[in-house]
Amino acid sequence: MRPVAEMPKDVAGAVRVLFADIDDTLTNEGRLPAVAYDALERLSAAGIAVAPITGRPAGWCDMIARMWPVVGVVGENGAFYFAYDEEARRMRRSFAIGETQRTADRQRLARVGDRILSEVPGAAISADQLYREADLAIDVCEDIQPLANTDVDRIKHIFEKEGAVAKISSIHVNGWYGAYNKLTTSRRFAADILGMDIDAEKDRIVFVGDSPNDAPMFGFFPNACGVANVLDFRGTSIASRPMSRPGREAMDSSRW
Repeated sequence: MRPVAEMPKDVAGAVRVLFADIDDTLTNEGRLPAVAYDALERLSAAGIAVAPITGRPAGWCDMIARMWPVVGVVGENGAFYFAYDEEARRMRRSFAIGETQRTADRQRLARVGDRILSEVPGAAISADQLYREADLAIDVCEDIQPLANTDVDRIKHIFEKEGAVAKISSIHVNGWYGAYNKLTTSRRFAADILGMDIDAEKDRIVFVGDSPNDAPMFGFFPNACGVANVLDFRGTSIASRPMSRPGREAMDSSRW
């Protein structure tokens, strides 16, 4: 694990895309600092394609794709990507799972949520659940007293016992049905929106993240960067070592 400042100049100079997690990566203690937003805007103005790759819900992602200085957003841990076409004045939406299946999956996930709440005292359905299309988010620290790691692991285990995929982020445990993740949908997004083959051009992309749901991205991109709180998950499912560990919770975006 090396500081991002040690990235060779030729490597940094070849970068054309920034994929970035949002919570506890771009944000700090739940807020998006002005300096972080300004950095995204300056990167975009410099010709770097910026796209958040997040676990946040479809409702949030529609706003982000419309209003942030980004080329699009991958949301709900890979359930979809949204990209706003300014010329056509329409939102381009692409889902990993069809609408009929998503509806059925939401019904199954509601039952899983009932089980989790009955078996894990203190757990709660995330406040942003109303705005989700494909997954169930269980709050483990955002709007509640933080749960013990054993309870977080128990929530993940219940999802998996019910046949769902489950991933832990810095604030939620997310569960869904379907063979997708942040990386699989980032691959489709890059091909459809950026015209890039990320398997052939991975060296031109930087990913920044912080938690186990970012593991597929950390494992794939050679120039992946982890913010300081990635160390909170040592010994967990983040199998690959990110390149960088800045010295605070959120990356110091004033230096971008």
